[in-house]
Amino acid sequence: MAQHCTFCKIINKEIPATVVYEDDLVLAFNDIKPAAPFHVLVIPKVHHDSIADVPADDSIVSVLTNRASHIAGQLGLANDGYRLVVNHGDNGGQTVYHLHLHLLGGRFMTWPPG
Repeated sequence: MAQHCTFCKIINKEIPATVVYEDDLVLAFNDIKPAAPFHVLVIPKVHHDSIADVPADDSIVSVLTNRASHIAGQLGLANDGYRLVVNHGDNGGQTVYHLHLHLLGGRFMTWPPG
């Protein structure tokens, strides 16, 4: 765990969050600044600064997308659709340097995004 990482502190229950899913590898919680009616952050419990820092032999990205799909089903988003977003770096919009997926749903998603 990274000492100053906000998401690591959420994992360690040092900062409160509205958790919607948790298992041994993943924690998912509602975003505090939602960009859609449903906006859940899906994070690995092992710290990686970004998607670019995940080793090629690590399956965590697959695990995250699998769990996000499961959560979308639980939220009733599977039929109408949802969006998964991974931001990388400052120009990519990453504001917390802990790998995470944004699960967005509950409204029509336009293209191109911001």
